[in-house]
Amino acid sequence: MTRVYLDYNATAPLRAEARAAMIEAMDVAGNPSSVHAEGRAARGLVERARARVAAAVGAKPQEVVFTSGATEAAGVLARWPGPVEVQETAHDALWSHRREGGGGARIHAMGLANSETGIVTEPPAPPVAREGALLLDITQAVGRLPFSFAWSGADMCVMSAHKLGGPKGVGALIVREGLEIPALSLGGGQEMGRRSGTENIMGIAGFAAAAEAAMRDQEAGVWTRVGKLRNILESCLVDSAKETIFVGISDRRLPNTACFITPGWKGETQVMALDLAGFAISSGSACSSGKVRASRVLRAMGFEAGHAACAVRVSLGPATTEDEVIRFARTWAGLHDKHRARAA
Repeated sequence: MTRVYLDYNATAPLRAEARAAMIEAMDVAGNPSSVHAEGRAARGLVERARARVAAAVGAKPQEVVFTSGATEAAGVLARWPGPVEVQETAHDALWSHRREGGGGARIHAMGLANSETGIVTEPPAPPVAREGALLLDITQAVGRLPFSFAWSGADMCVMSAHKLGGPKGVGALIVREGLEIPALSLGGGQEMGRRSGTENIMGIAGFAAAAEAAMRDQEAGVWTRVGKLRNILESCLVDSAKETIFVGISDRRLPNTACFITPGWKGETQVMALDLAGFAISSGSACSSGKVRASRVLRAMGFEAGHAACAVRVSLGPATTEDEVIRFARTWAGLHDKHRARAA
């Protein structure tokens, strides 16, 4: 049985370009903080990668701070001196930091594209954002939607490499030039004093290669093709189950994401049945799908707990084919018929 991977919002398969860059970086022996030739070679690798990631997100190289991922980058909210206002449907990496009080300026934190539903939320115009700082989670949006930090109105952004087809365990905090922020970690003062610790040069090299490849895909119209496949998938499912609710279908969404609710059919039950049938999907954010609970995001959108617990997410990628989408739809429809027969 050939398995079909339809969980790109959880993580994208490692790109060949990223793998090659990481293998090459393994032979770079020096510490980027060392002043000898080997250290300078390592520093050069890091700085070239910084420039490549910056170009991919429309930022300046000096605005890119390498981290272990978006969750660590979002940790700047834990150290923010003032109130932290978080969008109700934001990822838990942001939501967990919400609070009132503190003696500093307010910061607003929100996701540009939701990982569970794919719904895109436009950030507030800069004058509104300037009432406090604005932090955007661009993890799901980068490489799939047009984006530039320079025109986004954001003061900070967080992202992870593995959503782009880069390695897991590396990401970035993008910080507007001139903005003073609390350090993510103290120590040797690496990453311009914002994130101490020896840089993960292999991960950083893979991150940069994946970011460039993702931009090439976007410019080549790859995600337009993926969006057409998502529409085919949803059309097939509509024909198979009239009671199924498609979340955000009338909203602007990521081109690859379908989130749907079949009342009375638990999301985790669907995920397990489809896994056995050879399809990898999820019942929510990968960071929380292992917990048996109704989606906080869907509850915030107004869905009752019973319906929210029956949601699944299918997220396609550049390698997804029309044949795979149709096979999935047929398999899901067959499982749906069996569910209805058992429930009758």
